[in-house]
Amino acid sequence: MNLPFLFAKRYLFSRKSVNAINIISSISVIGVMVSSAALIILLSSFNGMEELILSMYSKFAPELKIEPKKGKLFATKDPVFEELRKDPRVVHYSEVLQEKVLLQYANKQYIASIKGVEPDALNKATADSIIVDGAYQLTRDSTALAVLGASVQANLAIAMQNGSEQIQVYSPRKGVKSTSNPAEEFNIRSIKPSGVLRYQQDFDNLIITPISFAREVLGEYDRVSSIEFYLKEHTDINLFEKALQKKLGEDYLVKNREEQNPTLYKNVRVERWVVFFILTLISIIAIFNIVGSLTMLVLDKQKDMTILKSLGGDNSLIQRIFFYEGLMISVGGCILGLCIGAGFNYIQSTYGIIRVEDGANAILDSYPMVSRWTDYILVFITVTSISGLVSYFSAKASVKELNKLKTTD
Repeated sequence: MNLPFLFAKRYLFSRKSVNAINIISSISVIGVMVSSAALIILLSSFNGMEELILSMYSKFAPELKIEPKKGKLFATKDPVFEELRKDPRVVHYSEVLQEKVLLQYANKQYIASIKGVEPDALNKATADSIIVDGAYQLTRDSTALAVLGASVQANLAIAMQNGSEQIQVYSPRKGVKSTSNPAEEFNIRSIKPSGVLRYQQDFDNLIITPISFAREVLGEYDRVSSIEFYLKEHTDINLFEKALQKKLGEDYLVKNREEQNPTLYKNVRVERWVVFFILTLISIIAIFNIVGSLTMLVLDKQKDMTILKSLGGDNSLIQRIFFYEGLMISVGGCILGLCIGAGFNYIQSTYGIIRVEDGANAILDSYPMVSRWTDYILVFITVTSISGLVSYFSAKASVKELNKLKTTD
């Protein structure tokens, strides 16, 4: 039988001679419980926001993207690209040509980035979900159309209801030196807007057109900037990426969504851990209530410890009793806190009791919560580890003070 654990359990649930000790012990349990609940709720809320942000980004960003390791453009005559297009695991495949261009509409001008894609690069459901005005339509009766980013529309003051006017697209003509007629130095094409894309700030500066139109404007008929494609569900993206990279060799880079926008993924995760660290520091203050609880308990059980010593118990035994006492307080409070946090997460994700202010954000009605079992393990280990260290040093210090009191007596 574990004698220190037996004493600790009895001391935890029995009434003390001084009622204040019961109150302090309860406060210690509540402090650990609240800290644990706050940590798991915080992590779950960040999980929800992280999944929301990344899902928004993934609607428009391809699962995999091929880019040249050096330079901006590359040819796609290699048979490996044709094999990739016909691969049964590839759902949507699109060659992409992207470059800066000058746009003119009425008397306004704006420098944007033209992105030429194959018209069926996105499925209809995904395309429509990122459009706030008009429709995601790149061709109509063999006529090229353009989807504009929100910044492009705002700066050019384009009214989508006015479908008669066209946007003039200017791009420097390759290999042409300065001439007396500046118009000869540019490729100039006209295109009608069909819709407005309001998705993420990175995409607000785009004008999306069919790749055939972009080739005419940029004067690039044989090379592309990148190849974007989506895979079938349940396809192992990591294995596919590694196999494709090996097949393409060192001249190309195959990037997944995280590698395409590392800053976004990094910021989302860094913010999560910074706030977790700050809240952990605040939790340490609450956990230090255990120090007061153990100190008072040692003084209250001074006679019991004297009897234990007379029966052969040493300082190590007494120290372990109060260490287990503090550990039981922390473990009990942590488990209660995790249960409260799990209950809150379930209620919020099911009923959305905490809602976003009306009109503040059209994307969601209530704050999303996503629970992950790894977070529960992390919080349990964090709280119990800190509480264990506090309990150990508190028990050690309290036993020393107890010995000093006995010597003085």
